[in-house]
Amino acid sequence: MTPEEWLRAIRAESAVLADSGAEVLGAEIPACPGWTVHDLLGHVGAVHRWAADRIDGTRLYRGYDGIEVPAGEAVIDWYVEGRDQLVASLTAKDPDDTVPAIGGPKTVAFWYRRQANELAVHRWDLESATVPGGQRAIDPTLAVDGIDEWLEVFAPRFIARGNGVPAALVGRTVHLHATDIDDGEWLCEITPEGISHRRGHAKADVALRGPISDLLLMLWHRRSHKDLDVVGDDALPVPILELVHVT
Repeated sequence: MTPEEWLRAIRAESAVLADSGAEVLGAEIPACPGWTVHDLLGHVGAVHRWAADRIDGTRLYRGYDGIEVPAGEAVIDWYVEGRDQLVASLTAKDPDDTVPAIGGPKTVAFWYRRQANELAVHRWDLESATVPGGQRAIDPTLAVDGIDEWLEVFAPRFIARGNGVPAALVGRTVHLHATDIDDGEWLCEITPEGISHRRGHAKADVALRGPISDLLLMLWHRRSHKDLDVVGDDALPVPILELVHVT
């Protein structure tokens, strides 16, 4: 995807969060136990501010967890302000400029991608609370990008920060196969360091087949692998998915 495509996704997905009414702020987010819509808006609004801070180089925040979120319905306008700050920071720089980022310096384009994918999953979370069963699938192009990002950024980062890869998983393989798009297949192999991956069709210990949106949501613990078509070792996905946990 391009920065322009990510920016369109940021604007479209954030508009759903921005349209939240005061009456839904207490609705619980099924995939995030203990969270309400208010908590979700606070989280994403804080993440937007933290990302803008990194892009701008102002260093106001060490992380997003310590950013104060307003109580009550004021969180809605506060969220919109954070979204607008993010968009202004992104568009004020060249996408190829180098800025602080997760895991070390990266280009501004990294933050376009990260915020677009952050919003896509949390928009789905929001709708799972406000229109249960009616949440819209994540855009296929964005979902493909989200799976690539999960494999390239989050799997290695969180496996390195965790307790390592259990020896029993090393060498095991998983085939992710999107059934609703072309070029939506990945072969993943568990290594002592993490998860190696490549695009394409291949035999594996287990194949997980389904819509591309559901594959991404499974990686982020929003869907169960049992919601998909599972071929092979149906117990294998559980310990592999447990290697990467982040809200």
